[in-house]
Order: sequence, then structure tokens, then C-alpha cells
Amino acid sequence: MKFRSAFCLAATISTFALGAHAEEGVTDSSVTFGQVAALEGPAAALGTGMRQGILAAFEEANANGGVHGRQLELESRDDGYEPDRSVAHVEAIIADNNHLGLIGAVGTPTSSATQPVATAADMPFIGPFTGAGFLRDASHGNIYNVRATYAAETEAWIQHLVDEQGMENIAILYQDDGFGRVGLSGVTAALEKRGMSLVAEGTYTRNTVAVKSALLDIRKAKPDAVVMVGAYKPIAEFIKLSRKMKFEPTFVNISFVGSKALAGELGDAGEDVIISQVVPFPWDDSVPVVAEYQAALKAVDAAAEPGFVSLEGYIVGRLAIEALEAAGKDVTRASYLEAFAGLRDVDISGLVLSYGPGDNQGMGEVFLTRITAGGGFEPISTGAGNS
Repeated sequence: MKFRSAFCLAATISTFALGAHAEEGVTDSSVTFGQVAALEGPAAALGTGMRQGILAAFEEANANGGVHGRQLELESRDDGYEPDRSVAHVEAIIADNNHLGLIGAVGTPTSSATQPVATAADMPFIGPFTGAGFLRDASHGNIYNVRATYAAETEAWIQHLVDEQGMENIAILYQDDGFGRVGLSGVTAALEKRGMSLVAEGTYTRNTVAVKSALLDIRKAKPDAVVMVGAYKPIAEFIKLSRKMKFEPTFVNISFVGSKALAGELGDAGEDVIISQVVPFPWDDSVPVVAEYQAALKAVDAAAEPGFVSLEGYIVGRLAIEALEAAGKDVTRASYLEAFAGLRDVDISGLVLSYGPGDNQGMGEVFLTRITAGGGFEPISTGAGNS
């Protein structure tokens, strides 16, 4: 499935069916990027949120004349959060030669499958929505991240739960794939630093909500907290079932869960659930980049509400634009990657992303938030910050 710009997700047209052929996604009047992400299914809110934020950044630039006189376009293809489908789309995008780069991928298992394909083709791989460590290997030369790693998030969890709250018994629920195991590894390492180990583990299968057996196993250990590495639908199912069973540990989630989607799925069961974040608070318009994001979001969709995922997409879009500006008018994939390689401190309206030789990370900050009684969010004051 393909989704073309602006926000009409129902519209499906082939790339440049109505325009000139785009060598590497560049024509005299436009530059096109490709997104391969979950746009339907249990992780759909993540792909659509990233798309929404990227488009907000692109349309903001387009309203100001574009980049070097070219309008920015985004073509999004649905992979359903399945690696095989993701690879097929990425291979097709590379073969079509109608996109300057890939942007806003969603997920560790999908990125694990597609990143080697993109790297082999020297295709820019910009701002994937995952904190997996393998994407932080700058030697690949085509990957540029925005968000903190999952290791940083899991360390922030354990710092808060153990060091600050004094908890002793931590259990984990994780998706049984590369994404979940990255989270498991991070939690295990953070506990081992403190001479501790998990009291229970439970898993579920990707793209399912089959969590009940994991819940029953974890409940037996009577943990103080359950840390969770998964997508919003199965995580919500786990928490709602737990509440019904009067099992009430502290629930802590990784940023990938999709905060707004999780809060929406949980409803009244969401109060006090903790989620770690890797971008600023999307409702704090005293932060310049957040104020600009809010305005850009409203400009393309008056009904759109701010959120962590679309803010991350907006920042990813702004990063892509910064490198495009630096690449100059005669941009190619090769010169675009050279421009990325030359980036150092990228100041996006006061939010600084740092890059350099051997460093493709961007930001390292982790923020903890809590779902409120009304389904909103509030920051948690904690010692966990830069990681």
C-alpha cells in the first residue's frame, strides 16, 4: 500500500504518475522521500504519527519556498510492521530510483531487515523510530538517527524505579523478537550494574495481543514494577487484564509503545502508567521547536493533536531538511550523504542534535512521563536525564 502527500491517506497513486521522471527522487521542482512503516495494524499509530510529523516539517518548508526552489514530497508505504513486507517495499523503492532517501522507518525487526538493503544501495536511512543499537554504527555511512537508544531508556527506568523509588523486584514483558530482546538486554544490564536480576519474564508474539499467559507467569513473582517493551495494543491488553485481576505493580513502557495510542487504548486503566520519552514535551510551547511543531501540525491538519510520535517525526523531517539545505541545489544521493557526514551540531530552534565522525546518534536525552487520570500526560521529576 502506498500513501502520497499531504494527509489524504486514502489516496493511492504511483510515484510521479502526474509529473516528470525523478532521477534519485529529484526533479527541477521537487524532491521525494520514501517512508516504509506500519500504517495499518497494531502498530499503525506509530507509522502514521511519524508520517504526520514529517509532512508537517515538509509542508512548513514548502510554504516558505521549499529547499533550493524544490517542493518536498513524501511517499509512504505500509509494511504492517512485518520485516518481509518492509524489505519488499525498500527493494522496490531502490529499484524505482524515484526517491532521494528513506525516512521515518518504524521498528527494530523491520529496520534490522531493511537497513542492510539500504546500506548496500547507499540509500540514506534517516530518523528510524527505534533505539536499537545496531543503527548507531556510524561506519555504515547512510544511517542518521534522532532519538536516544533503548539502552538509555532502560537505564533511565531502572534508575527511577530502583535508585529513586527503592524497588527491589522488577519483572519484564517484551515482544518476542529483536526489538523485545534489545529491551530485555538493556534492562538486564541496568539491573546487573546494581547487583540485581529480573524476578520474572514474559513474552508475546509480534502483531498479536496474546499476553494472558505471560501475565499469569509474571503475576506469580509479585513484582513491584513490570517494565514493558512492546507495541500499544498488546501492552494495553496486558495492563487492562492486570487491573481486572487486581494486579497493580508500577507499569513502565518504552517510547516505541506510542504514548497517545496507548493512553487511548487504556482509557480509565491508564492512570499512573509510566512511559519514557526521547523528545521534548509536545504540549510545552515555551520550547521554540515545540511551538513551531504545533503551528506546522495545525497548518496541515487543523484537527491534529500534538503527540510524542508526530513531534519526533517533525524533528526527523527538520533534520532531513537541514542536510538538504547543506547539500546544495545539485543534490544527489551521494552529495546528500556527504552533507549528512558534514553535520555537527544541528540547532533545530533550540533543540540541538549532535553528529560527527563515528557519531550518528543525534540526541541522548530520556524523559519520563506519566498518564494522568484524564488520559493526558505529565512529566515525572526524576534524576534520569541525559543518558
